[in-house]
Amino acid sequence: MSVSNDKPLFNRVAFIGIGLIGSSLARVIKQKKLAKTTIACDIEEDARAKALELGIVDEVTADYIEAVHDADLVMLCIPIGAYASISKVIAPHLQSGTIVSDVGSVKMAVVNNVLPNIPDGIHFIPSHPIAGTENSGPESGFAELFQDRWCIITPLAGTDEKAINRIEKLWESAGMKVQRMDPSYHDKVLAITSHLPHLIAYSIVGTASNLEEHLKQEVIEYSASGFRDFTRIASSDPVMWRDIFLNNREAVLEILQRFNEDLTALQRAIRWGDGKYLHDSFKRTREIRNAIIDAKQDKPEELKLTS
Repeated sequence: MSVSNDKPLFNRVAFIGIGLIGSSLARVIKQKKLAKTTIACDIEEDARAKALELGIVDEVTADYIEAVHDADLVMLCIPIGAYASISKVIAPHLQSGTIVSDVGSVKMAVVNNVLPNIPDGIHFIPSHPIAGTENSGPESGFAELFQDRWCIITPLAGTDEKAINRIEKLWESAGMKVQRMDPSYHDKVLAITSHLPHLIAYSIVGTASNLEEHLKQEVIEYSASGFRDFTRIASSDPVMWRDIFLNNREAVLEILQRFNEDLTALQRAIRWGDGKYLHDSFKRTREIRNAIIDAKQDKPEELKLTS
């Protein structure tokens, strides 16, 4: 969709954190003139300097209060573990009518940690753009990151519909398909589609790192494509993923238990030479892969990582 250059979607957008997702969205906003001004707040001096150098925002600051002054959209792009403390700091300084949103991969924890700090007259609309790579930092962002991907928003009952529509337009302008979802249901879906795969990747690569030194070196030297893909996933931001697992623990543990049961069944089939069970299982998983390709959520020759 297009937005008129004469009337931007927002007057002033404040990014709290300017990593991969925040910097990619900042690029979209700049390119499509979706805001009059943008400001990035980050505690890392290098990140602030790089954001200015790249020209993806108009201003930078290390002061959260300065960042949200006069902003009509505040976008939280920080590890989920920091949401509660930072939302408490900025809440008294938000102007009436401001939208507070985020890009986190967990939604119930966001609701529980942020909503109690949101004053009356402020619109709180959690969102999750399902897009990303294993890289981090403002230099890793690119405007095309969101193209043809899904963004799930989880507005609560009673949220102003006009405010919701503005957030939907923002993500649609970035090239995303937008879906509304209950935050608890979102967390269950993402536990299987994103969180468990990352946990498995961290586990497999961790197992390799604990091998005897000579064997570990050969694993690195002769890495097959499957192991290389796991290492790419496992190189994702450790702080972000620590917070995701701690803040979506119930859904992740539930899915992990089901995974363990399925893994035990495969282990039993291998032990007893049950080729039919193995073949039927692998056939079903291949059908899932083909369905993902048919849904245009990936291409046969590439692996795209999401968070």
